[in-house]
Amino acid sequence: MSSAAAASSVTNTPTDPRPVVCVFCGASSGTSPKHMAAARALAHALHKNDMRLVYGGGTVGLMGEVARTLVSLSGPSAVHGIIPAALVKLEQNYEEASKQAEQEALDNGLPPSASGPRNVINEQLYGRTTVVKDMHTRKQMMAQEVIRGGPGGGFVALSGGFGTAEELMEVITWNQLGIHNRGIVVFNVDGYWDGLITWVKNAVSSGFIAPTNAGIMVEALDSEEVIQCLKEYKIAEGRFKLNWGEE
Repeated sequence: MSSAAAASSVTNTPTDPRPVVCVFCGASSGTSPKHMAAARALAHALHKNDMRLVYGGGTVGLMGEVARTLVSLSGPSAVHGIIPAALVKLEQNYEEASKQAEQEALDNGLPPSASGPRNVINEQLYGRTTVVKDMHTRKQMMAQEVIRGGPGGGFVALSGGFGTAEELMEVITWNQLGIHNRGIVVFNVDGYWDGLITWVKNAVSSGFIAPTNAGIMVEALDSEEVIQCLKEYKIAEGRFKLNWGEE
C-alpha cells in the first residue's frame, strides 16, 4: 500500500481527543529573526489552544524551536518528532550523545547496539521521538497522526527549503485527491510564501488548477490566524471524491 493510501485508511477515532497539527519547516534559523519568532509564536498558539504537534524530529533551526518551545509550555507529551535514521546523524550532538547512550547500554548489561539513534534526542526538551527507516514512512506517520487527531488539526508550513515545499505540496495534492480533509495553512512570515501564492493564482488563470481547488491551501499572517484558519477550514468544492481504500 502506498503512503497516501495508508494515510487515507486511518479512521478518525483518536484516543487523545486533542487536535494534532503537523508543522513543516526548515532545519535552518533563516537570515531574519522573524522566522524564529514566528516558530515560537506558533508554539504558544498551539499551547493556548491545547493542540499537539507532530513534526520532522529535528532539534535545530525552526524545527527545533517550535518543538522546544511547545515542550516548555505543554510538556513532552504534546510533541512527537518523527525522523529517519539517516537524518539523526546530522544532529549537532550526535557523536557525543551516541557515545553516552552506548555507555549507558553497557552499564545496564546491554550490547552497545541497544542504545539506538533515538536516544540522541532529549525527550524532556523536544518531546517523544520516533526513528523510522525513510522519508516516506515519516510523512505517512505524520499524516496519520493528524487524521487521528481531533477536529481543528491540520498541516502548517512555516518557512523552509526544498523539503518543506515538497511536504507541503504533497499534503495539498492528497487533499485534492480526497485522501484527507484536514486544513492546510501557509504561515506567510515576512512575505516568505508570496511566490507560491502567486504561482497558485497563475496556475488557476492558466487552467492547471481548478478555481474550485484554489482554496485548498490558505494563507495566515500570524500565529493566531493560523489556528483560526485550521478551525474554520472549508473543504474545496473541486476535490476528487475517490476511494483510496481500494486495491
